[in-house]
Amino acid sequence: MKRALWWILVGLGAALLAAVWGGVVSFLLAGGLKKVAAFYLAQLLLPPAGIFALVHSGLVAWKAPTARPFAGVVGAWAVVSLTPVLLMLGLWTPAYPASLENTEPAATVRLPLEGPVIVAWGGDTVAENYHAATPDQRWAYDLLVEPATHGSADLESYGCYGLDVLAPAAGTVAIAHDGEPDQDPSTFVPNPTAPAGNHVAIELETGTHLLLAHLIPGSLTVTEGDAVVEGQVLGKCGNSGNTSEPHVHIHHVKQRPEMIGFGEGLPLFFRDHDGDPMPTGGIEMDGDDVRLIGDRVQHIGPG
Repeated sequence: MKRALWWILVGLGAALLAAVWGGVVSFLLAGGLKKVAAFYLAQLLLPPAGIFALVHSGLVAWKAPTARPFAGVVGAWAVVSLTPVLLMLGLWTPAYPASLENTEPAATVRLPLEGPVIVAWGGDTVAENYHAATPDQRWAYDLLVEPATHGSADLESYGCYGLDVLAPAAGTVAIAHDGEPDQDPSTFVPNPTAPAGNHVAIELETGTHLLLAHLIPGSLTVTEGDAVVEGQVLGKCGNSGNTSEPHVHIHHVKQRPEMIGFGEGLPLFFRDHDGDPMPTGGIEMDGDDVRLIGDRVQHIGPG
């Protein structure tokens, strides 16, 4: 009787785990916001299910030797289910599962800064662009201007601070958020209520949005509903929100970007500059020093 009960429990556990995993896979294949939700739910729900299944299958194999093959199947499901633990512990950081070839519409715009710009983070892989692990920021960029990465508390000592941030394309201002303080760049303090700090979101003719973040408080020159033209000043580069030093963050997302971290990130390319359409970033650590190894680009087109 006990052995039969074990078999039933193991079968139910395997079925539950298969259903959870199958549901996640089907959501991922479906795309859209279902895919974004599944990406987060997999990290939240699969690890405890995997721990339960792993312990349970071990007990079954120990108590009922004849059930070991079936317990092994459950154990295999459990191992698959535990992979999100690696992600949560920072031991494995995959890019959000979206490809440049199959994600649309893309946007091709001008750089939001004049003069030489360093791409701190940008590109299609996590190694070049840590944003790639987040759905809405899949192809985001962080743009710096030298001097940078020196760790000073003096905002004025950073080349990007106070520079005009320009509209990368024509559109309508969907969001113009102001009032967040600049952070001390020598001490990172998260801003959970406004991670983008002071920011502007432009709705493009495609109905998609460009988000430009971390502006100086009080520097915004536009309000919601304004029509903007390419190259128009939106505000000044600051250090508001979740940021370690003054820079311009920009990404392209399908939905109105009111909840950072949740949305469908879209490809973003640059034109009219002296580099690749999708310049890449990356950093190397030399002891405590940060070395920027990303592309250097500069706007050279009209406007």
